[in-house]
Amino acid sequence: MRKTYLIPFVIFVAMFGFLFVTNSLAASKIVIGHPACLSGKYAKAGEQAIGGIKACVNWVNKTYGGVKVAGKKVPLEYKYYDCESRKETVTSLIGRLITVDKVNVVFAPYSSGLTLRGAPVAESHKMLYMDHGGANNKIFRQGFRYTVQTIGPASRYHEGTLDMIHKIDPKAKKVALAYEDSEFAKMVMHGAEKHAKKLGFNVVFKRTYPKGVTDLTPLLSALKASKPDFILGGGHFEDGQLFNRQMADLGIDTKALSLIAAATLPAFYEALTNMAEGVMGPSHWEYGVKYSKKEAKKVGLPWIGPSQDEFVALFKKALGKDIIPDYHAAEAGAQVLAYVLAVEKANSLNSDKVRAALGDLKFMSFYGGWDVDDTGLQVGHSMVDVQWQGGKRVIVWPEAAQTGKPYYPMPTFAEKAKGKVAVP
Repeated sequence: MRKTYLIPFVIFVAMFGFLFVTNSLAASKIVIGHPACLSGKYAKAGEQAIGGIKACVNWVNKTYGGVKVAGKKVPLEYKYYDCESRKETVTSLIGRLITVDKVNVVFAPYSSGLTLRGAPVAESHKMLYMDHGGANNKIFRQGFRYTVQTIGPASRYHEGTLDMIHKIDPKAKKVALAYEDSEFAKMVMHGAEKHAKKLGFNVVFKRTYPKGVTDLTPLLSALKASKPDFILGGGHFEDGQLFNRQMADLGIDTKALSLIAAATLPAFYEALTNMAEGVMGPSHWEYGVKYSKKEAKKVGLPWIGPSQDEFVALFKKALGKDIIPDYHAAEAGAQVLAYVLAVEKANSLNSDKVRAALGDLKFMSFYGGWDVDDTGLQVGHSMVDVQWQGGKRVIVWPEAAQTGKPYYPMPTFAEKAKGKVAVP
């Protein structure tokens, strides 16, 4: 009889011991998993995101002292693979990160399309899925329980641009809208059209162009014929360059040109040089925006570091390059900070508990405000508009965030060909 009772007891002890060891090992680190865009069409933004995440992981581990959970400080570990900017690879890598690497949270890849493709996989595993690069509002209309947004929604990307032109040039009434035929860009266009009409603008041209387009001449020729006062459009980096270059080739001059996603990247100016002068773009963050502990106190929000300058230094160290990070880096880095605060608030690594904590969080970081609604949509972060002036990105809107005045109307392409720059 003793042997009969002894065997289950031994099994129980062995299982308890195994679980104890497993839980102890799991609590020794917190692993962020990321199907990152190291190559493919989103490689530029992907590199920025990796640098931003590494920078903030470094700060959390070395300056903040780790994440406080279950009574002790635990370091972060960042595990990432190259998804090649491909949807099929994203889904397989998320599965691998969750089942093989046993990560505690998955950071989505860059872009709305890739983010949306990965969401059902994370959902099926009841894994927290944090979105730093998918702005399409559609992502948060699917009923996902575990998807939370850091980047602001696409529908608001060009609101600030329209507000600015409405204020500085009341006579400008005709706007042309030309965006990539992608979920993200079409959502930006929908929001821009709605806000433009609200402000009394006349949308004289509205059209999309295919992904991977290599010639925009037919579309731009039709746009030119509509004689707009200013143009809003774009989609991603490659088509944004093409848009600007072929406008120059066709001599399409306008008072203002704002291109999403592309115009804010340093590589945009490197590729186009003087032809990029005066071009604007909406950004979630730019170096110079004054989010700080002091500003957080003014608006009654808790603050978490690093400071803007600390982040920039850590970003450069992470990539081994002397470049200033853009918003792709900042939003990805800020996502690390949001996750850390949520884990500490929940005092748990459980996805359900951390997701609930993220919904309750309101704070400020170097990236700006954080607040998500019940669907996970980011509603607490505001956009800024930047313009290329003399080879530098200058924050021109909103007025409270300006590092310089807008150059309006922008120089003509003929003027830029002769060396004119958009310096007030």
